[in-house]
Amino acid sequence: MSKIEQNRLFMQCPSFKEGMAQSDQSKGVTPPAFGKPVTGEKFTLSSFEGLTTASYASLLESRRSVRSYTDKPMTQAELAFMLWSVNGIQYTRNDVATFRPVPSGGARHPFETYITVRNVEGLAPGLYHYLPTENIGEKTVTIERMGDIADYEKTVTEMVVGQAWAASAPVVLFYSCIPYKAEWRYHEMSHRVVLIDLGHVGQNAMLSAAALGLGSCCMAAYDQKACDELIGLDGLEEYTVYGVAVGTPHAQ
Repeated sequence: MSKIEQNRLFMQCPSFKEGMAQSDQSKGVTPPAFGKPVTGEKFTLSSFEGLTTASYASLLESRRSVRSYTDKPMTQAELAFMLWSVNGIQYTRNDVATFRPVPSGGARHPFETYITVRNVEGLAPGLYHYLPTENIGEKTVTIERMGDIADYEKTVTEMVVGQAWAASAPVVLFYSCIPYKAEWRYHEMSHRVVLIDLGHVGQNAMLSAAALGLGSCCMAAYDQKACDELIGLDGLEEYTVYGVAVGTPHAQ
């Protein structure tokens, strides 16, 4: 069987009943934690309350992939809205499920958000990590600073395999996956579900950017090793899966 044929079969839906019977959840194993340990300095971003009143129809009309950005800095409130609208925790159920603005199979939400910051008001350039567990049930966003990024434009361009336009954006959101968060419930079927969930993440991110009058572009092309190394991921228990550049678009 060719690799293409294998990939086609991977897209098909397996037997969830059989698979979930083998999961750690079915065996009574304690679920994985909602968040990761905090190691860097924490910052609470400006409130995004009342920032946008865009209609849904207008978002669908305006959403396009944008690959050219002005030098206008992003505000903290805009960044906060972008982060919360994808991965903010609205409420939880016991120690098992989190409920967020994007849907996720089994409410597992196996993604973390890292931000390469080039130009955000009041934030030093560098690498940051969103901490949604700091503000459960609140429209407040806390991030931690993970460090500097040497030669920012060169480094980010290498992370996204030569797409230099992304490095000119005020921020690039890099999403990672912690696969066990989904595997705990769905065992071998989880990875197909995670890929579906990733589409929800990208769509919310792009519609949120459009609601702010910003441009964005989702990137499935990236250098796995370069991204994982910069963020500090081991490539197996957690690894990069997506990138979204965001900024003010040049006038068309």
